[in-house]
Amino acid sequence: MELFPTDLEGVLIVRPTVRHDERGSVRFMWNAGAWGLAGLPPLMAIENHIFSHQWVLRGIHRQVTAPQGKLVRALSGRAFDVAVDLRRSSPAFGRWVGYTLDANDGDALWLPPGFGHGFLALSAGSVVAIQASSPAVPEDEATLAWNDPSVGVVWPLPLGVNPVTNARDAAGATVGHFL
Repeated sequence: MELFPTDLEGVLIVRPTVRHDERGSVRFMWNAGAWGLAGLPPLMAIENHIFSHQWVLRGIHRQVTAPQGKLVRALSGRAFDVAVDLRRSSPAFGRWVGYTLDANDGDALWLPPGFGHGFLALSAGSVVAIQASSPAVPEDEATLAWNDPSVGVVWPLPLGVNPVTNARDAAGATVGHFL
């Protein structure tokens, strides 16, 4: 695997090693030894597969007292994945980075503990896998408004298309709530 930095320190694009032969290919997505050598915390306490219709927007979520590191990748289709720095002591607090995950290329996005995470399904039948470094604690979760103007995430929505959200995501707090 190869690791590439993004504009937010600690958030990485993870490119798998791919081996091809006459039968097809194998993607080597995660290796505990290589992960540890890169100085990253151990994965995986949980793995979730999230099935979404096109234009479904999920997030932006983070656990407050038990933050999770997350490795996110598309298993099917495409999704625009977003990391928002919600670490109070960070000089990058409130900044975001987005990356399109495509099942065809296999890239993943690593979000360190303390970052908010959300994604927009760009294709019908998108399946996103999230591996997390610690268990989910639903009562510890906070939701940042996906459209908070002070954060300014630019979601790749076609003109006139509103994202599909659930009630919790539609009622997310502003970034000031996280201070």
